[in-house]
Amino acid sequence: MENVSETLISQAGDISSKCHSNVTDWRTAGDLFHSIIPHGLAVPALICVFAFLTLFSLLANLFTLYTIEQSEDFSYLPRFILSKSLIFSDLLQTVTFAPAIINSLARRQTMAFNIYCYFQHVVSEATIFSSLTTTTCMALERYLFVCYALQYTVTVTRERVSKVLVLIWLYSAAIGVVSLSLVLSKGKQENIPDFTVGLLCEPDIIEQHVGSPRALAIFRKVAGSLTLLLCLLVHAFSYFSMYRNAVVPFNESNAEARRTVLFFCGMLFLQLLPLLIKVTSDALELTGVIEMSAGSREDCLAGPSATAAGFHVSLLVMLLVPPCINPLMYGLRSVELRKALVKLLRWRVENRGNEDRPREMIRLRNIVHPNLPDGS
Repeated sequence: MENVSETLISQAGDISSKCHSNVTDWRTAGDLFHSIIPHGLAVPALICVFAFLTLFSLLANLFTLYTIEQSEDFSYLPRFILSKSLIFSDLLQTVTFAPAIINSLARRQTMAFNIYCYFQHVVSEATIFSSLTTTTCMALERYLFVCYALQYTVTVTRERVSKVLVLIWLYSAAIGVVSLSLVLSKGKQENIPDFTVGLLCEPDIIEQHVGSPRALAIFRKVAGSLTLLLCLLVHAFSYFSMYRNAVVPFNESNAEARRTVLFFCGMLFLQLLPLLIKVTSDALELTGVIEMSAGSREDCLAGPSATAAGFHVSLLVMLLVPPCINPLMYGLRSVELRKALVKLLRWRVENRGNEDRPREMIRLRNIVHPNLPDGS
């Protein structure tokens, strides 16, 4: 079975490399773009979608971060230390992906292959793994808070959470760096086209562009699958334990606890949707490889199929959805943070009013009443 899998992956790399070289030899960046988005009317709509997601992500994350930093009660709590790390990851993902995608759409060209492509590749791997593991740690932190409230303050300290975040970012950065090193060492270095076949240099596009090296494909799939499986198990254990702790002791149905657990499960599904799209795309790609290996290679000249192009655009959109929902899910949904936000806004309004009063008194003091004698 292992030999069959290795053969399929090897065939996938060979066929993908040959197809990719055939397509990019005679097609320009504009032709590749139109093969991905054949309908010109869809381009302005996609630009509006990506611009809205970008603006919403930046405002929501910065607003949440500002609220946390301005509140002395929350800035040092373990829960909000994790939230700040997640916000940083979301902001890095947004400012790296969104401008590149919008620029490609505005110019109606696919992404040029350059150093910035490698940077996008590393940031993509690092931020996705960082966000996934950070949200998993946040679920585990809530589990300890709900189920072990008496030991929580001793077990979950600021120093331990900071060490966990360092490990998370080292692990995520290592995934990106190792993946990039495999691209540079195992991928082809000669006759590389100037333009990729995607609107963003995400890992799949880079892998295809350098000839689909087998070592890179195996590393990415193994690392991604193991990390995803571990995170899903931790999420399931944490939420199930919290739900059981909230319902069983009272021998009754706790509707609020059920709604909370279902809400976080739904948000987790949105978090994992890009990964689910990627898994589905890999499955369809494997099916396409089997069919292509049995048939002619002339179909390669047609460029990306409609299904592959649709999955690529859908993946790009879904990559910007988690940075939009994370600040709402883990930040502004918190009752404590909303109260702090109201308190902060009220203080800003009152402080502004106090600043305006002295100016009004100075202006009134400088007015000379017409019925009073002048001091001169």
